[in-house]
Amino acid sequence: MPRVLLAALLTLAVAAGCADRPAQADGKLNVVTAFYPLQFLSERIGGDTVAVTNLTKPGAEPHDVELNPRQVADVADAGLAVYLSGFQPAVDAAIAQEAKDRSFDVASVVELLPYTEKTEESEGGDRDPHVWLDPVRFSTIAGALGEKMAAADPAHAAAYRSAAAELQTQLQDLNKEYAKSLASCQRHELVTSHSAFNYLATRYGLTQVGITGISPEAEPSPQRLAAVAEQARATGSTTIFFETLVSPKVAETIAREVGARTAVLDPLEGLTDTTSDYFTVMRANLAALTEALGCTS
Repeated sequence: MPRVLLAALLTLAVAAGCADRPAQADGKLNVVTAFYPLQFLSERIGGDTVAVTNLTKPGAEPHDVELNPRQVADVADAGLAVYLSGFQPAVDAAIAQEAKDRSFDVASVVELLPYTEKTEESEGGDRDPHVWLDPVRFSTIAGALGEKMAAADPAHAAAYRSAAAELQTQLQDLNKEYAKSLASCQRHELVTSHSAFNYLATRYGLTQVGITGISPEAEPSPQRLAAVAEQARATGSTTIFFETLVSPKVAETIAREVGARTAVLDPLEGLTDTTSDYFTVMRANLAALTEALGCTS
């Protein structure tokens, strides 16, 4: 979003009086989250004592989200704004102006991996944002978020801490499931349409081969397509993964080239199925991985 336009939206939101509205409404802590995984954590930890607003609409691709004046007003209303710095520039700017003293940058409590697959199609900075795909790091974020909620709403501090601890246990259990299921596999190369899975690959001893870079909508060059196809053949890859929020065309192109099939591997940037949540999608991902990589547990 152009800086002039973003500044105008921020100014409009303030002029509308959003900065004067309470950070709590109907006794609930107003929490604004930048995208789905942070919404999931906030709702699970906050329960009925929080009102969560997600700035990325369901089914939308979060990398380049734009904020309208109402969403900027939501940020100004927040008792706590939860985001990942460097991932969504419009969100970073709105929080810096409207909720800097009431924000939680999840990148401040976990180490972000460097983005190791830079190509000419890559966009973004030097840090890979997809930290939520590592249950261990995500558990660390959950614990820290529980503390941030407790500080923002001391009356419910004990409930936040208890819910965060329970969620951490569930995430640790998920990590154990992944570690056990992926411990003995015929293949270890993970060929994906979008380079979103480095955290998962690093945690469980896999190697990510991304067709495009950090931005899932980037168009790979013919040279990149040829290089990925060559690597897929060399490693005996039987599956090329694509994701739910973007076209499978690129993955299908590679799959045809090497005689492989395609399957969904969801980076959990946004949900289109309201009956699913973080855990159901992560377990569906695990099932897809164990089949594609020929794993035996």
